[in-house]
Amino acid sequence: MTTPRGPECTVPLVEVAITEFDLACLPETGAVFDQLLALHPRQVTIDLSGCRHIDAAAIGLLLDVHRRLVRSGGLLALRNPNPRIARILQTARLDQILPVHTDNTTAPVEAPAASTKAPTASTEAVAPSTAGPPHGVAGRAAAFGRAAVPVRT
Repeated sequence: MTTPRGPECTVPLVEVAITEFDLACLPETGAVFDQLLALHPRQVTIDLSGCRHIDAAAIGLLLDVHRRLVRSGGLLALRNPNPRIARILQTARLDQILPVHTDNTTAPVEAPAASTKAPTASTEAVAPSTAGPPHGVAGRAAAFGRAAVPVRT
């Protein structure tokens, strides 16, 4: 008897830069995450360096995305939260569930070998990375996507 396998990861890394992360923009942000999770990424890194605010609804969405990624064998990581957001993540104990990385620490991220943009209608594309493959990944083609969730004013 064989056990059913989850969908294979088709994209090694997707990075998303979020500038507003609260209840008001949750429908748009949730739609972006739905679209990128359909790519079955191995890792999703959320760059919070430009994010000014995060609320309980956003934390709930992060936990939902984390749960969905873990079920498919993926990983969700957060990067560069400002000190205020880092305190909120610590208070919610989210930093004990998700890896939170700053520029001072190295994230366990596979750098891309090739570059493509995630097909998301409600996102604004960010310039793709030109980084080469990491040590030990030479010769392996990989897709890479980046998206930015625009600020609502």
